[in-house]
Order: sequence, then C-alpha cells, then structure tokens
Amino acid sequence: MRRVLVIGIGAGDPGHVTMQAVAALNAADVFFVMDKGAAKHELVRLRREICERYIEDTSYRIVEVRDPERDRSAPDYAAAVAAWRSARAEVWEELIARELGGDGCGAFLVWGDPALYDSTIAVLGEVAARGRVAFEFEVIPGISSVQALAAAHRVALNRIGEPIEITTGRRLREKVGDGGGGDVVVMLDAGTAFDSVEDGDTEIYWGAYVGTEHEILVAGKLRDVAEEIVRLRAEARERHGWIMDVYLLRRSSRGG
Repeated sequence: MRRVLVIGIGAGDPGHVTMQAVAALNAADVFFVMDKGAAKHELVRLRREICERYIEDTSYRIVEVRDPERDRSAPDYAAAVAAWRSARAEVWEELIARELGGDGCGAFLVWGDPALYDSTIAVLGEVAARGRVAFEFEVIPGISSVQALAAAHRVALNRIGEPIEITTGRRLREKVGDGGGGDVVVMLDAGTAFDSVEDGDTEIYWGAYVGTEHEILVAGKLRDVAEEIVRLRAEARERHGWIMDVYLLRRSSRGG
C-alpha cells in the first residue's frame, strides 16, 4: 500500500523539526514540493535544507510541481477555496499515482503545523475519497507560527481563566466594533486587520517571518505601534516579495 506522510516542519527554523518528524523524513522515498512562484522560492529552499540536514540516505527524490493558482478576486471566498483545493487534488492524485510504487512512501512538508490553517489534510482526503489511487496517510504535528510567536515574545497565549481565539484577518474585520471580546491570535492577514480594533489600549504582539533569519518582532499598545508595524510590513514585503506574519491581540479591559 502506498503511504503519504504529512510532516509539520515548524515555522522556519530547521531546529523546530521534531524527532518524530526526523523519523518520518527518513521513511520517505519522495518529497512533493509545491512551487508557489519565484517570490516564495525561499520556502522551497528551506524545505530542501531540512531534507539535507536530517535525511541520512541521500537516494530520496524531490518532485517540484507548480501549485494551482487560487482566484483571490472571486466574490464567493468559500467556493474559490473549494475550487482551488479540487485543482490541487487533481495534481496530487497524479503525483501519488505516478511517483509512488505499490509500496512507496511520499511526503508533503508542511510549514508550521498541518492541523492549523493548512489545506494538505483536506486535499489528501479529497484525493482518497475519489478512490482512483489507493494510499494511506499519516500526519506528523509541527511547531506552528502561533507557538513560535508566543515563544519569541516570551508570553503565554492565554491568561488565567480566559479563552484564546485563533482566527484570520478576514474574520477579524468581519467582527463588529472593536473586534469582539477576548484575546485573539490572527493568522493569514492579507492586510492589516488590526486597524479595525478601536480600543487603542489593546496590546499587540506581532511577528513576521517568525522562526527564520528574517524574523521581525514588535510589541506594545496598538495605538503606539500600529503605524510602525504597517511600515515594517510594507518594507519587508517589498524586500522579500512576500510576507507571512501572525499576531496576538490582548485586550486591556480583561482580567488575568
């Protein structure tokens, strides 16, 4: 039976790779890498670096394939994501059938943790549901950017007796008024959704490229550091051609 491993490789530091992930890396024959274009070539390079660092048998293969484009202008967000995942499933189905023998083992190296705002598990589930290629898959957890952010700022994500919400920039903007109640971690923010928060006393712990050599960190009262974050974010995007950032919003009005 073909095997596919979904391996969380951490937020950018090769040192984030767990011993469980190292064992999984050494079990795979083929690594499937999605090429997202020249702007994000560094993400491919870092995946290669991780393989070179941790895999003992150098006979493994890396197969790069262009990732299908997602229609980011579509008015129906959910439908656009579903269409993109289906396009990915078509590509991955062909890869698994073509590149893995009857008992071969392939792997996808997932940035951060596969269970947190990543589509790999869902896409493989769609491929399996089609029934055209038989395989089983296993998920190996990784250190997420959320964990790396908290560690970099030396803060705990939750406060005593208080919940913590993890959401996206798009969802944060949809909240009414000052962004709703409670502390929140924001991921996948295509812009600066924190500017929708009206309470300037809210604290923000922001990080870009967390866990990498390009890491940028800013913390403070939102009203004091918002403009600095906007500036740093724009400069970093211009410099690298892409940006991945995450932040914790901690409301001043709550106890803990």
